[in-house]
Amino acid sequence: MQDKSRVTAVLGPTNTGKTHYAIERMLAHRTGVIGLPLRLLAREVYDRIVKARGPSVVALVTGEERIVPERVKYWVATTEAMPEVGADFVAIDEIQLCADPDRGHVFTDRLLNMRGLHETMLLGSDTMRPAIAALVPGVQFMRRERFSTLSWAGSKKISRMPPRSAIVCFSVEEVYATAELIRRQKGGCAVVMGALSPRTRNAQVAMYQAGEVDYLVATDAIGMGLNLDIRHIAFSATEKFDGRRYRPLFPHELGQIAGRAGRHTEPGTFGVTGDAGPLDEGLIGAIENHRFAPISRLMWRNSALEFGTIERLIASLETMPQSEWLSRGREADDLRALKALTALPEIRDLVTHPKDVRLLWDVCRIPDFRSISAGEHSTLLARIFGFLREGSVPGDWLAEQVRRIDRVQGDIDTLSKRLAYIRTWTYVAQRSGWVSDESHWRAETRAVEDRLSDALHAALTQRFVDRRTSVLLRRLKQKESLLAEVNDKGEVTVEGEFAGRLEGFRFLADPNATGDEARMLQRAAYEALRPEFHLRADRFYNAPDTELDFTEQGGLMWGSFAVGKLVKGAEPMKPGVEPFVDEEAGPDIIEKVRRRLQHFIDRKVATAFEP
Repeated sequence: MQDKSRVTAVLGPTNTGKTHYAIERMLAHRTGVIGLPLRLLAREVYDRIVKARGPSVVALVTGEERIVPERVKYWVATTEAMPEVGADFVAIDEIQLCADPDRGHVFTDRLLNMRGLHETMLLGSDTMRPAIAALVPGVQFMRRERFSTLSWAGSKKISRMPPRSAIVCFSVEEVYATAELIRRQKGGCAVVMGALSPRTRNAQVAMYQAGEVDYLVATDAIGMGLNLDIRHIAFSATEKFDGRRYRPLFPHELGQIAGRAGRHTEPGTFGVTGDAGPLDEGLIGAIENHRFAPISRLMWRNSALEFGTIERLIASLETMPQSEWLSRGREADDLRALKALTALPEIRDLVTHPKDVRLLWDVCRIPDFRSISAGEHSTLLARIFGFLREGSVPGDWLAEQVRRIDRVQGDIDTLSKRLAYIRTWTYVAQRSGWVSDESHWRAETRAVEDRLSDALHAALTQRFVDRRTSVLLRRLKQKESLLAEVNDKGEVTVEGEFAGRLEGFRFLADPNATGDEARMLQRAAYEALRPEFHLRADRFYNAPDTELDFTEQGGLMWGSFAVGKLVKGAEPMKPGVEPFVDEEAGPDIIEKVRRRLQHFIDRKVATAFEP
């Protein structure tokens, strides 16, 4: 066939529909595999393909999740977990991650070695063009242009941030501090971080997409393919800690994140906020026009491993690349763990056969989700290796580990830590033959993760969202009529949230609301009180004179409410009245109340001076 083993590199900036195009191409084939850089992105693409083809033919494989139906045709996976199944179509997304110091060697391996039987697609930034051309013989290039424009909007304070903005931070502490500031000034925000589970992240994103909040605070995880309704991206910093040192963000990294503003044909803007200084003109031009220096070095690690002895395995992992385009990246966590375990005599004594070497390497590849310390991680791996050397991880020991994590009480940090811990056991349960009752432990660890995810979403929402403001904002956006109620004490609630007090025909907003929240509350309350003003004015107009009174100071009362005052009239015997009615009630209501008060006073004067 003429299209046999065709390799196409689909390159371009963000918002060009590359991933959507790859999904369409994959579904045009009988079988396919697509590798994505994040677990939550894999889940998103899996859901899309299931919607198009049904769950019986679509598999999802990540480090912590494995859904593989019997008649699987399409595999959706994280790049690390891509299965070698001989599919007609293979796609690798965000291929520029070949240059990432930590994970780059995995992407480079897929770039060099993974092929579809008929079609292979490499998706990513144009900065990869020279490297792909040099390393992939016969590759064809397809450039995709951005659907919308992207432009510089300068520096803005948080208080002046336009609606539908995302503020990008580079540490968890900064995310929380910024989110707290937005809650106080703007009513609330959603939070998106790479450390969140897909379920928590999706719940936060859904809250933003539904318009319950108008702001998003995120780490640079937002740069990886999250399709959100963002109009403006603001950088709170232009440098980050990359695991080893603080460094300025590379221009292409800034471009990747800024490009999330403006979805499909909607234009987007980017800028800075907080302590971040303005970008220089050359960099602004590069981001606006998507022109960045090409990537010249890809991270590489030998994938032809030798399992004869531990020493031969380490030597094969440390083999140097033979191409000027390839560079050995920094020592990965799995290799560091292998060296640490090899130094333990009790582990060396257990490794007597090549299959033990292979098992030890598989154990060392368990990611350090907990990030406590290298020593703690090595101790855990040694324990797991000891169990697996004897057969499998004991169910009662695993049950105790999971039981200690399965608690939904606690603050955001506590719940985040527990989520990181359960990911280790989710990963272990997904490995074939590592636990005795695989289906039970896969379901159990997933259920615990779901419970913790829901609790974390609730904790984030409680801390960073003013529910009252978010409810009103969503209703106003949907242009729905707001349900206002006034109880017998005059308390006004809008959609069940306390908004203030209605005294006669004047609305007194909740004094605890300040800034944007107070303005929004007032706007929502008046929007909802229009019918109440009309009903109250009709009731007042038809009320008997016995319900009205005046004070010695000239105040006019309806029951216990002041509704107006006496003012000087044209003649001493004909005083005038001034109604106390909010302008927002409208001129008709003001005039109706004024006429009723004037009738009351005219009759009072006529009665008092009748003789």
